Amino acid sequence: MSLSIRVARPEELPSVRSARLRAYEPYESVEPTTWPDLRASILSTSDQHPGVTVLVAEIDGQLAGSVVLYPSQQDAYDGRVGALPYPEIRMLAVSGPYRKRGIGEALVSACVERAKAAGERAIGLHTGSFMESALRLYARMGFVRVPEFDFHPSPEVTVLAFRLDIAD
Repeated sequence: MSLSIRVARPEELPSVRSARLRAYEPYESVEPTTWPDLRASILSTSDQHPGVTVLVAEIDGQLAGSVVLYPSQQDAYDGRVGALPYPEIRMLAVSGPYRKRGIGEALVSACVERAKAAGERAIGLHTGSFMESALRLYARMGFVRVPEFDFHPSPEVTVLAFRLDIAD
């Protein structure tokens, strides 16, 4: 397996969003009341805002996954959380055939390295309380809960906030 992670080219973004949607579609049946909002977020063009970086993982020339990295002090959640004092990882997605190969961890690690290179002291992310594999990944990587930044897109769903301190 030859894995490479790179910045997505602008012409690839529609395909990246489509692959991201397919990766998240299993959650439609898990959280049907919040699926319309999640789907809109996944397909949003907010990944083209100034300072935002879309990274893709390729295996042998095939798109295996992607992640979006928002810079610090940018509202990555349309007013639900506000601007955080550190970069924010969003929309981590790994295509079905490539799961359980370390691609999600490699994409998150690439975001952490970019944040370190920019002199950031921490990096954050949010994930749905129902996204069990993501929760396991973030715990394994050392992310800790910051519940003061949680939000509730619906009464029955909590989007959990996490942060990883990365200062040397």
